[in-house]
Order: sequence, then C-alpha cells, then structure tokens
Amino acid sequence: MKILWINPVGTDGFDGIIGTILKDSAAPGTEVDVVSLPEGRPMHLEYHAYESLVTSDITSIVYHLAPRYDGVIIGCFYDVGLREAREVSGKAVVTAPCQSSLAFAAQLGNSFSVLVGRKKWIPKMEENVRMYGYGDTLASMRPLELGVYDFQADVNKTAKIMMEQGKIAIEEDNAEVLILGCTIEFGFHEKMQDTLGVPVIDAVAAPFKMAEMLASSARLFHWYPSRKWGGEPPPEKELLDWNILKGDPPIGNLLKHKDI
Repeated sequence: MKILWINPVGTDGFDGIIGTILKDSAAPGTEVDVVSLPEGRPMHLEYHAYESLVTSDITSIVYHLAPRYDGVIIGCFYDVGLREAREVSGKAVVTAPCQSSLAFAAQLGNSFSVLVGRKKWIPKMEENVRMYGYGDTLASMRPLELGVYDFQADVNKTAKIMMEQGKIAIEEDNAEVLILGCTIEFGFHEKMQDTLGVPVIDAVAAPFKMAEMLASSARLFHWYPSRKWGGEPPPEKELLDWNILKGDPPIGNLLKHKDI
C-alpha cells in the first residue's frame, strides 16, 4: 500500500527525519512519500491564523494526490484541515495526529494526559479532544513551554522537561497514558514509557499506523470513507464551473519512498 505524509508547513526541514521514522516503522509492503508546502507558507502552525493559510493547500494536495495513495496523513497535532481533506480524498483514508493518538490511548488506558508545547495550544487541542468524544477521559493538558523548533534544538533539555511533566501527569493528574502533543516531539516516547511505566503515544507513529490499519481494512473489507451526508464531497461540476482546485497542487518538496 502507499501512504502520503503531508508536512503542512513551508519548509522541508522535517521531511527527511519524519520520512525515515515512517519508513523504519512501516509494515512490509507499505511505501511512504512525504511532501511539504512551498516557500512563503508558515514555517510552523502555532497560531490559528497560520492554520487558515495552509488549509486550502492541504485540501488541494489531497484532492490531486489522494487517487495515487491508499492513505494520507496530515502532520500537525491541531489536525488542521482534516475535515476538509476528507471531503475530497475519494477512496483514500485521511488521518491526523490528535484523533489517531486519542483512539490508541482509549484502547490502552482509562485516562490520558497530553504533553503540549505551549499554553497557547491548549484551547484548540482541548476543543478537538471534546469534539472527538474523549473529553471525559482527559486527565490534563501539560504545557512544556517549548515551541515547535525547541523540541529538537536541545534534546537533553527537552527530555528532562517531558519526563518531569509526564511524571506529574501520572502522579498528580492520574493519567494512565501520555500523548505527545506535537509531531516534532518525535524520538522521546520509548525512553519515557520505559522510565515512567505507562504507554506514551508518539504523534508521528499514531496517525501512520492508523492510516496503515484503515487502508488495509479498506482493501480487505471495502471500508472506504463514507460519502453520505456530512461526508458528501463538493460537486465536480461546481469545482469546474467555479475554476476551483485547478492546476498543480502546492507542493514545495516531494520525498519519494525510494529516496528516504
């Protein structure tokens, strides 16, 4: 099967390392491509204004490229553009980090805490948790006071802060599972769960494995995205008449599976 990961930012700085993580954890027979947006787009999505600027890009990429893939992943824990992308994905499943991480956490424990980068992120992430139906099992949102580009800048400092906040979430908030609330919090979950003794859900691995599982289920059972009611796609006639989604998709970098 073929899976596409979208880094919805105007830099290819994370494409290589995320591609490697995905390729190394892929099931036999799964191929992974990674794309990012062109220059001139936001370099991170810590602000909702930035989200609004890339939602149309995500929608366009999914519309044009989804027919070539079994699954598409939007690589931002805000799950930016998820509903919009699902409308135009055809038979391809579309996943994103927050919803996927919550689904895994619900199978592994009775409560969870999310280790987020900054307090700024919490209102939107709490809103998503409630919208997805997991509000009653949310133990806490624990801010690390680290921005997107801080996580990998000093990994020892990041690991220390994450371990401290993870321990507080478990011992004081009664979290049974921890979720790392940013895709750039990669590389920490194994050491954390070995030390803290609870499952720690990685925000890159979760949507990838969810996409693999759903794509496999689609092949086996024909469980494709519903196109009834809320899942109804825009009419192709309107897209043509209104000159919408024409031209090439807004891709700045495309990293193919063979080049990862």
